[in-house]
Amino acid sequence: MLSSPFHSRTYLLCESHEWRNWSGYLAPVSYEISHEHEYYAIRNSAALIDISPLFKYEISGPQALTLVNRIMTRDISSCAIGQMMYSPWCDDRGKVIDDGVVARLGENHFRITSADPNLAWFQDSGYGLDATVDDISPDLAAVSLQGPNSTKVLSELMSEIELDGMKYYHLLQTRLDDFDLTVSRSGYTGDLGYELWVEAANAERLWDLLIGVGTRFGITPAGLASLDIARIEAGLLLIEVDYISSRKALIESQKSSPYEIGLGWTVDLSKCHFTGKQALQKEHIKGSQWAFVGLEVEWASLEALFTEVDLTPQLAGRASRSAVPIYKDGRQIGQATSHTFSPILKRYIHLGTIQSQSAKVGNRVEVEFTVEYIRKKANALVVKPPFFNPPRKRA
Repeated sequence: MLSSPFHSRTYLLCESHEWRNWSGYLAPVSYEISHEHEYYAIRNSAALIDISPLFKYEISGPQALTLVNRIMTRDISSCAIGQMMYSPWCDDRGKVIDDGVVARLGENHFRITSADPNLAWFQDSGYGLDATVDDISPDLAAVSLQGPNSTKVLSELMSEIELDGMKYYHLLQTRLDDFDLTVSRSGYTGDLGYELWVEAANAERLWDLLIGVGTRFGITPAGLASLDIARIEAGLLLIEVDYISSRKALIESQKSSPYEIGLGWTVDLSKCHFTGKQALQKEHIKGSQWAFVGLEVEWASLEALFTEVDLTPQLAGRASRSAVPIYKDGRQIGQATSHTFSPILKRYIHLGTIQSQSAKVGNRVEVEFTVEYIRKKANALVVKPPFFNPPRKRA
């Protein structure tokens, strides 16, 4: 198992000694015995999350834009230097391989982050083009600073930069304490936040500076357990949980198009050719069989299931990645793939995929809960994610 460039700092703080394999790296699940303090740091103060295990690629050369636009479903030509765009990429049949963020660092220089390894796909996509694809994953460390106090922490650390004017999904390249640093207004929590990118050799110095300045702003290292709850509240997809990469799907029905996982807004059919365009054009006209939705469980219905056996619903706990069926009129219409009790919203929420004809916002469905080893159904309402979307995220 690999160690993150921040491991010398994170392992000393990980009191729970609970780690998870994230792309071959050791990643802390929770620093404390319970994840709750870390979750509330994301929502109420500032949380520091090591995201170095993300795969990171740089595409450069005279035809770099042509290559990136060939890969992505969005029109990257509209991405200005210093701007970022979120996009999935598909196979020839319009099924999603992965999703990630494209950052334009220069006229012919792009950085792509992804959850899965994509070097071979990107290189094959660039066959015949004057563009180079480099895997910089081991060389670049990254840490995510999330929460309402994140701007205060960075402003204290980089007083010469006016962060209040930095737009959502934009970045700046600067220097800090004599090393190069890229700061992006982005994150995976649905809250105000930044991601900081630095050469691996400078990771420890960056961590120490952030902790040193951030202590009086309530900065708290946070692990994957708290991050999982926050990203569900934000309605954000997780690959191999909320959808299966078309490269890893065992059967055709496990694959999904962008339209089927709530990413239809990222598909720009007006731009020039990109991989999967022809199939997506057909689906756009015909319509999709599946739709990505949010579900809010009706509390009285859930409480009644537990009352039958003299219990109360569990209010605290981690997010679940175990899929459960969704029903309509006694018939299964889909599955909830990520679900959790939201501490800040005080309700059970689910992300899932259901048949399109049942996906209208406001529709009532049923979701499965297991109570004392017996599978039961609670009423739920179809809603449009995100569940939590504070103005400060984009302000």
